Amino acid sequence: MMEWGLFIIRVIVGLTFIGHGVQKWFGWFGGYGLKGTGGWLDSIGLKPGAAMAFLIGLVEIFGGLLFGIGLWLPLGAALIVLTMLGAIIMVHGRNGWMKANGYEYNLVLIAIAVGVALIGPGSIALK
Repeated sequence: MMEWGLFIIRVIVGLTFIGHGVQKWFGWFGGYGLKGTGGWLDSIGLKPGAAMAFLIGLVEIFGGLLFGIGLWLPLGAALIVLTMLGAIIMVHGRNGWMKANGYEYNLVLIAIAVGVALIGPGSIALK
């Protein structure tokens, strides 16, 4: 059963990160695409915004894919942690813990990524 538990966690977290990446790249799932996301990133000081939106989207898609399929799991987990630390530093950290737009969700995703990386991908993975 542990193998299936790890599989479910990896796939759902991986797909979630892929989803956030394609929001930034293509505007899917209610996202704003490179131009809209880039404008917002410019406004919070991450310049050039469009290039940063592309890079963040790339990290989310690639990290989510690796994490989800269990291939090179430590790298996928590290990319997820990097993305979430950036989100905490640039956006959510100033809002505090358990406040509107706070950092608790980011911290949970960091814990999941690190925890799964320490346990390993399980046998239902492309290792």
